[in-house]
Amino acid sequence: MEEAFGTVLFVVVVLAVVIAGITLATSGKVYDQIGKGGLWTDDGADRPAGAPPTDAASLAIRDEEIRQMLRARNERRVRKGQEPLDIEAEVAALTRTRVDPALLAEIRELVQSRNRRRVRQGKEPLDVDAEIARQLADLT
Repeated sequence: MEEAFGTVLFVVVVLAVVIAGITLATSGKVYDQIGKGGLWTDDGADRPAGAPPTDAASLAIRDEEIRQMLRARNERRVRKGQEPLDIEAEVAALTRTRVDPALLAEIRELVQSRNRRRVRQGKEPLDVDAEIARQLADLT
């Protein structure tokens, strides 16, 4: 009986390795789906973390949540005897688009070069500040 133990162990290990190899070869992309479950969508439409919402409904919800937090903060300020803040002014300040100065300089350079091309083509140049505002609106 003891002589057969080594042989049985060797056969079981070889069979397990063969079955694991066959399973791995025939599984396709099953292992790529592990952990994704039904809640995961990998369609490329996912926004990166921290990206601002883009549709009107999301923006309205965001603004309302900001107003709720500011109202709560104002209530605490009043209880402490401090002056309440203007909620709408605070919402406008918090939701205002902030532009990186390097990006603004790059957009200005782009608009100026576009104006030079337009002048060479005999067209009327664009208003630089208005075009910069339009470009920034397109980005956001």
